[in-house]
Amino acid sequence: MHISFVAYLIGRILVGLYYLYNALNHFKSLDMMAGYAGSKGVPAPKLAVAGSGVLLAVGGLSLLTGFEPRLGVAAVVLFLVPVTLTMHQFWRVSDPMQKMGEQVNFMKNVALLGSTLMFLVIPRPWPYSV
Repeated sequence: MHISFVAYLIGRILVGLYYLYNALNHFKSLDMMAGYAGSKGVPAPKLAVAGSGVLLAVGGLSLLTGFEPRLGVAAVVLFLVPVTLTMHQFWRVSDPMQKMGEQVNFMKNVALLGSTLMFLVIPRPWPYSV
């Protein structure tokens, strides 16, 4: 087994588990996260948090297993774009510490978006997929 395939598999496992962990957190902390989303002006925040948890679960499982990876990428993109643009508007924050936190989360999501889109160029079927 070539080292690049091992690195690819480890990376895919880590990314998939990252999204699955966050999906679980969306459901475990639904009320708290809905309160936060509501404070950011998200309409129907409980439904939005639950829906985004589903997107994270679909994306995480897909990327982890390699099953229908285009669907997984689409789910993650559908999560990241609106969340990044609505929840992490650092340019609207005046408090320097809060602004920095929002900017870090904004940039993290942009990086996650970029790394997720790169999955689209991996020829299918992915190695070590179900």
